[in-house]
Amino acid sequence: MESRTPALTHKASQETMISLLQLDPQPIAESPSQEKPLPPLPEENLDESTGSLNSQSTFGSSSLHSSALGLSGSNHGAVYYLTRIQRYSFYTFTAFAGLHMVNTSLIPLIYQNVPYSEPFLLMAREIYQTSVSEPLLVGLPIAAHVLAGLSLRLVRRSQNLKRYGGATPGMYALHRSKTSSTSSSDRSKNGLRIWPQLSNVSISGYILLPPLLAHIFMNRVLPLMVEGDSSNIGLEYVAHGFARHGIQPWIAYTLLLAVGVGHMAWGWAKWLGVAPPVGWRRTTVDKKLRKRRSRAWWSINSIAALVGVAWAAGGLGIVARAGAADGWLGKVYDGIYARTGQ
Repeated sequence: MESRTPALTHKASQETMISLLQLDPQPIAESPSQEKPLPPLPEENLDESTGSLNSQSTFGSSSLHSSALGLSGSNHGAVYYLTRIQRYSFYTFTAFAGLHMVNTSLIPLIYQNVPYSEPFLLMAREIYQTSVSEPLLVGLPIAAHVLAGLSLRLVRRSQNLKRYGGATPGMYALHRSKTSSTSSSDRSKNGLRIWPQLSNVSISGYILLPPLLAHIFMNRVLPLMVEGDSSNIGLEYVAHGFARHGIQPWIAYTLLLAVGVGHMAWGWAKWLGVAPPVGWRRTTVDKKLRKRRSRAWWSINSIAALVGVAWAAGGLGIVARAGAADGWLGKVYDGIYARTGQ
């Protein structure tokens, strides 16, 4: 007896398509706990390749050396290079921030006097306020760090669209289901997670940018606009601003210190590979792993708090309370601050 094979129907085909369209893609690559570790940096491979370089011909040596530096013959994409731009620009700016902390906080905290601390700041200017060192230590690292971070989000969004079929009917149907939702709970349930998830480090970086740019404008750009140079700008200039403008500089500097120190502490922890992944409290089940991540979380925040308190002790405790400058120098400072309408 012949057995008939059931014929495929249009209805069954449509049911299969509907079940596929209802899947909500979750970009697994954006979960830090599931991301693959970055390949070893070029510098880490230089020592291993030295022996083979000595045994190669001149042409072979040049080819291998350029490959080790990641300049040719590598398949690294945009994420690889943007991540390293963001990383090394962060290291560079941290070096400047450490020196700046010593001059504006630790030395005034030791001497307990702003005029005695001023010469140390003037000497440090010869290091990081020259026409060459200031762009290399401050301007370019900030611009590179911010632009690389924004570019990384755009590149990863593009990768998610390609990975999960941004031009397919399924993605279009999910997008329609997102836009047709009326409540916020429906939108969170049906919405697409095409944009990479924002970590606390990224959020703190975006919050830090406005007060950091305002600080640079008030202490570097504005004096150059009014006086033509910054030879008279130092700790007394900052103290004069605190004395003349009430609560505003206190709020601005407190926000700058708190968010800036936290961003740098967690940024270092991220690059060193000791920061817990995003959402670790919800996703970590293993007790030992959860305990280790909890210890790391408390350690990073403790270091950030200690650095922040030390910076505030000298910057806000000594410099901010030094009072307004007298005589002609006070008039110079008043003229500079007057350009801001304050």
